[in-house]
Amino acid sequence: MKAMDPIGESQLRRELASDLNGSFPGLVVAYQDRLYAFAYRVTGSSLDAEEIVQDALVRAYRALQGYSEERIMDLALKAWLYQITLNVCRNRLRSRKPPAVSLDQESDGQVIDPPDEEGRRPDMLFESAEQRRELATLVGALRARYRVPILLRYMEGLSYVELAAILDQPVGTAKSNVHRGINQLRAALAERELARPVGVEE
Repeated sequence: MKAMDPIGESQLRRELASDLNGSFPGLVVAYQDRLYAFAYRVTGSSLDAEEIVQDALVRAYRALQGYSEERIMDLALKAWLYQITLNVCRNRLRSRKPPAVSLDQESDGQVIDPPDEEGRRPDMLFESAEQRRELATLVGALRARYRVPILLRYMEGLSYVELAAILDQPVGTAKSNVHRGINQLRAALAERELARPVGVEE
């Protein structure tokens, strides 16, 4: 599912402000798939992701019940929902090892299936799949302060302003953490490449 455009989000805020019970299902339809994909990438578990999204949406509904119409109209709805989802994810992950991150799914949960390209050999496809799994493992091993901004920025396609709102930090800090995370991934990939055994030519 594509991200809701600003006009659509503005309309949804108006509907929520005027009729929460009647319009909340529209919020669920608009965001549940994207929130699930994000939670899945953070936790590495489809079961956890489903429960996290359910919990996050319940929390969102309860919070909106206590908000005035003006406060609902002023919400940065998308960032607010991601922030709630991230908080639920953090609560679940406190005692767990870092997950591997799926890089084979779009933000709507659809499996990425690139079109066939002429001249692509099966061994190259295998290598590409191996590289994706390797990168997913490395992303999952990053500290949360770097992993989550990278997921939000590159997998969810959010802006740095939205990242800063979700993570409750200045935009400069969000940019810095993304940059540092990318540098750590590059270093880890280079290290793995150096550690690979060199093939022997016959």
